[in-house]
Amino acid sequence: MTDQIEKTIELRVPVARVWRALTDYREFGAWFRVKLDGPFVLGQVARGHITYPGYEHLRWEATVQKMEPERLFSFTWHPYAIDPDRDYSSEPSTLVEFTLQEIAGGTFLRVTESGFDKLPTERRSEAFRMNDNGWTIQTKNIADHVRQTP
Repeated sequence: MTDQIEKTIELRVPVARVWRALTDYREFGAWFRVKLDGPFVLGQVARGHITYPGYEHLRWEATVQKMEPERLFSFTWHPYAIDPDRDYSSEPSTLVEFTLQEIAGGTFLRVTESGFDKLPTERRSEAFRMNDNGWTIQTKNIADHVRQTP
């Protein structure tokens, strides 16, 4: 499948804890490795600087699409937009969705990113490959974050 990435993880913490890690901009920044300028607001653009080693020179930008408490948080962004000299604003965005479900002993978290097939051909496969790897890392990051931070 080339249009959608999906990662799942079971977290041994309550849904409310995972929700806070996803939607509090400081907590999101801690595990996602981005210093956001301010809180997530439905329908608005969230901006910040990436703090992930090797990418610190890049800005992070995403538009918050949905915030359904303790169930769904989503945003759109330009995936793997790492060339600071390129304007990605005219390209289609992908949709990132974090879906939470209560399970026995914790939370089932599903992360999906869809819309890669709409990207320019010259960027599509690299963006998919890099974000597929990135979401594998980020699901581990959020798991570590919610375990270590009450």
